[in-house]
Amino acid sequence: MLDVCLLGSGGMMPLPYRWLTALMVRYNGSSLLIDCGEGTQIAMKEKGWSPKPLDVICFTHYHGDHISGLPGLLLTMGNADRTEPLTMIGPKGLERVVNALRVIATELPFPIQFMEIEGAEQTFALHGYRLKAFRVKHNVLCYGYTIEIDRKGKFDAKRAQELALPRQYWKHLQNGESIEWEGQEYTPDLVMGPPRRGIKLTYTTDTRPTDSIRENARHSDLFICEGMYGEAEKAAKAVEYKHMTFQEAAKLAKDAEVGELWLTHYSPSLTRPEEYLEEARKIFPCAKAGRDRMTVELDFQDS
Repeated sequence: MLDVCLLGSGGMMPLPYRWLTALMVRYNGSSLLIDCGEGTQIAMKEKGWSPKPLDVICFTHYHGDHISGLPGLLLTMGNADRTEPLTMIGPKGLERVVNALRVIATELPFPIQFMEIEGAEQTFALHGYRLKAFRVKHNVLCYGYTIEIDRKGKFDAKRAQELALPRQYWKHLQNGESIEWEGQEYTPDLVMGPPRRGIKLTYTTDTRPTDSIRENARHSDLFICEGMYGEAEKAAKAVEYKHMTFQEAAKLAKDAEVGELWLTHYSPSLTRPEEYLEEARKIFPCAKAGRDRMTVELDFQDS
């Protein structure tokens, strides 16, 4: 099961009722944060989630509304006596940018491992899931992310019995290990069915619609996408500043055949995003207006 919380849904500047961009997910004891706008740690505390178990922090890009909350968060993590290493992932320049922000957080009781994204796409294997970064189209280098959790096929106990395999070997085969018994090798594929549908989450913001988003978001259970502007008359502004409208995000969700769309990263002038959902839902009915601390548990589907 993947716990997902949209900690902040605002763009450009925080508002009294809306924190800046941040997404936090938890899986199997591991926590990951994507972006860390001003107010992120406050939103985290309001939600009741702790920053101490954070293993990974990713950045889409280095505009202030996506990274300005980092120094305070690092200090809070340090004051919680955290000693485990922290991994940071982001576009080129990651270590330089983070170290510049750390002028006020120089002494931390834990090491930071920097992993700069190379090229248009890169996949990282982390804590039981795959994290894929893919380039999008903003006015600076910017990436979206997908998180995928695989699910093994079903174990065929009847087939294992037909092979007369002792039960003490079943667990090894279920874990993907080959075993040797009575001079013969047995491989997992003899008793395991094909892989089943896993869990997929895609997050992207500060971008124009791109094929890379469409392809990487395909069949996501949840697609969290920027909707900077709800008003149709601001379409030209979205093009100029390399952002998206609700309708453009809905079209991407439809093309990618996702399960659900959450809109986020609203313009400060967009005070009531729900009022502009109707047009987006004409394109993609399962569109929702994201809000701070909006949460869902993504689980494996029965199959």
